[in-house]
Amino acid sequence: MKQFETLADLAACAGQEVTVSPWVLITQEMVNQFAQATGDHQWIHVDVPRATAGPFGAPIAHGFLTLSLLPRFFEESLHIVQSGMGVNYGLNKVRFTSPVPVGSRLRARLKLLSSEPIDNNGKQMNWAVTVEREGAERPVCVAESIARRYP
Repeated sequence: MKQFETLADLAACAGQEVTVSPWVLITQEMVNQFAQATGDHQWIHVDVPRATAGPFGAPIAHGFLTLSLLPRFFEESLHIVQSGMGVNYGLNKVRFTSPVPVGSRLRARLKLLSSEPIDNNGKQMNWAVTVEREGAERPVCVAESIARRYP
């Protein structure tokens, strides 16, 4: 885990890859729970026998499941000692560039694109997030994530 004392210390890293998250295993249980929570029960995700015979040779994770892991990637790989709160401010770009078969391990590369001061002594930070699948040449998701952090 990469640790910074202050928001200003992290802001000084603008333009750089700051950290790489630990790996996260994508299980069928996670996929099923995500389908239950969202109502997206498409067979390619939840019908294991049919998905195994389908175009990817296995069930695959929902793209939005992959995207929903962004907070976890940040939480497990980055700590700011003098920051009491962070909020998701949105996304500028998201692309799901490759499927995620169940059983895959994913991690994220987090590059700080910019940091701007906001109210209450906070910082708005734009991040380039590249989600990688272990053993794959192409990323599975690329996104520009915007977060606001406060002391």
